[in-house]
Amino acid sequence: MEVSLRSVTKCNYEEVCELDVTKEQQEYVACNMYSLVESMFNEGYETRAIYLNEETVGFFMWVQESHEKISIWRFMIDKKYQQKGIGRKALNLALDEIKQAPDLREIEICYDPANPVAKAFYSSFGFVELGMDEDGEDMLAVIELTKQA
Repeated sequence: MEVSLRSVTKCNYEEVCELDVTKEQQEYVACNMYSLVESMFNEGYETRAIYLNEETVGFFMWVQESHEKISIWRFMIDKKYQQKGIGRKALNLALDEIKQAPDLREIEICYDPANPVAKAFYSSFGFVELGMDEDGEDMLAVIELTKQA
């Protein structure tokens, strides 16, 4: 099972738009089509299609908030491919890529605290909960990076 991240291009964007989560998860995940449009009109937005071998199975979007902070805004695996370890491998790949940004000190992610899987999943990668966001809707969690000597 080879999981990879690839840029979203005119060759694969339709496949990314067709991905979907379960009905129970839909309230936690934004529409991929909206996210792609958003990324086209805002600077610092990076999108990646998640592949299992040669099949598009998921989507990532992260945003460079500042020189020192990147926030993961979108992360989803299609309902047909969940519970197979793909999300774990994909998040590891994304974090490795994100960490290449110069001067990066913090990686942030937000999730609905009612999501039963999110806290344990993200904390297993080193994300530490900081508390609710300013709107009081989502849990903020971060990975603090130490400066390399």
